[in-house]
Amino acid sequence: MTRTTPPRPVDITAVFPELPEHSTTATRLHPRRGRPTTAESSVGGPLLWPADEPWPVCGDGDAHEISELETPASVRRRREIYEAAKARAAATGTPYQLTDDERAELRHSEFSVPYDLVEQPIPMVAVAQLYRRNIPDFVGPDGADLLQVLWCPLDHPDEGYNPRVRLRWRRSSDVADPLAAAPEPPVVVGSYLPTPCVIHPEQVREYQYGGLLPEELADRITAWEEGDEDDDEAEVSYQYDLSLAPGWKVGGFANWSLSDPHPMECADCGTTMTLLFTADSAEWSGPGCSWRPVEDPPEAALDPTDICIGRGYALYVFRCPVSFAHPPAVAMQ
Repeated sequence: MTRTTPPRPVDITAVFPELPEHSTTATRLHPRRGRPTTAESSVGGPLLWPADEPWPVCGDGDAHEISELETPASVRRRREIYEAAKARAAATGTPYQLTDDERAELRHSEFSVPYDLVEQPIPMVAVAQLYRRNIPDFVGPDGADLLQVLWCPLDHPDEGYNPRVRLRWRRSSDVADPLAAAPEPPVVVGSYLPTPCVIHPEQVREYQYGGLLPEELADRITAWEEGDEDDDEAEVSYQYDLSLAPGWKVGGFANWSLSDPHPMECADCGTTMTLLFTADSAEWSGPGCSWRPVEDPPEAALDPTDICIGRGYALYVFRCPVSFAHPPAVAMQ
């Protein structure tokens, strides 16, 4: 099903005609739970990976933050239990609650993981697979038509307590003998294990984060937001309604609302990096949010991927504009 972002509550370019000079496009991925294949773009789905190419692993061992480890199987089982409880409540009209057996199973799983499993090499987790044909804002090396995003599903203190990200660009036609199944990590942080989702790409226009606009323009926008309370436009926020789309996306601008904006510089060459990809904890912020697609009913899940970054933030993945071979950088916001 197509996903369509509603028109913005206000045409902000009619109010500030210079804003298009500070705009770009982004592709909202609109992930929704499904059963994607290796031939499809997806979030959390299987990757088209050559059988003779080593799968990336993380060897940081006990240098990981290891306070919330689970096995992938226990994460999936916990999600099944909660989904079953939701389905029972919806089918019967009774309050949502777990059975005694379900509570006991969840309690047991919380304390059943041997923490020394973290000392093994940790196979990285497939986060997203994006074919150029589906993504208007796709960027990659010449000839590449596929971007694959993976991460270590554990917290890395040296990366701001975020998962460590790896990127692979490839030409899909070169994969003659694909890997049948990816290796699974022995332990994960549950909120870093995505539920497989199909995607419904949609290109939207974004306007630069307010704190990075020219000071005079930013001040005028703030004054406009703080205008007459009787004006319908006074309740519209540039930051939350007009400039930056929430959710999983490719391209666009980063939202620096958690910290002051700071340049992301390439570790190899020092060049200022550009935003490549966003993994978000939610697709929109809740009831009444102006970014909820028109096709999604009010009861639609805000977090179809089951990913949670920090306390509900987004993980921004940046690339170096000088070379696709340079390592990515991440920021949680």
